[in-house]
Amino acid sequence: MLTLRPYAPGDLEALYAVSLATADAGTDASRLYHDRHIVGSIYSAPYAALEPDLVMVAADEEGVGGFVLGAVDTVTWEARLERSWWPQLRRQYPMPCPEVRVGGAPDQRRISMIHNPERVPEQISREFPAHVHLNLAQRLQGRGAGTRLFQAWLRLANERGASAMHVAVNRANARAMAFWGKMGFRSVTLPELSEGRTLWMGRN
Repeated sequence: MLTLRPYAPGDLEALYAVSLATADAGTDASRLYHDRHIVGSIYSAPYAALEPDLVMVAADEEGVGGFVLGAVDTVTWEARLERSWWPQLRRQYPMPCPEVRVGGAPDQRRISMIHNPERVPEQISREFPAHVHLNLAQRLQGRGAGTRLFQAWLRLANERGASAMHVAVNRANARAMAFWGKMGFRSVTLPELSEGRTLWMGRN
């Protein structure tokens, strides 16, 4: 039986685990990382710490296997991370040397991201101010959990004044692109955005 509920502090380890289990273009990345928390420290734990009221989890008989989270104002969120989240992580994870940053192990590349966070393009955050992340462990995929999680998050976000929102999708993750398309998101093509690995999708 699949249950959706608000995030609770005891779910934090599950958020780390699901983040890692979906970090290789939607598939399990545990073989790639030595640090089991490094991915979640970037993509899920800050929301649990700073914006827990906008975090929902999906659980089955094995425990939490999925989550949805986000923020209603991306620009404000990025400033909040710089003030209240990245400093402690930068002390925990010293900056790797330059040659490692470019072609080093996945752990080192993620550490580099902590010291140099990727900013959402201005055009995206202006037109689609809110953003959302949704991750499901493989055992929950194909069971309708993603749709239910997003609809639950949408209600929470709308209560807080969110309207237009965006997601960032790895272009190698065809399943995620198809899912977000079903949720009403469309790819955003702007001259200012390069054809990198990230596909930006927006929903009004």
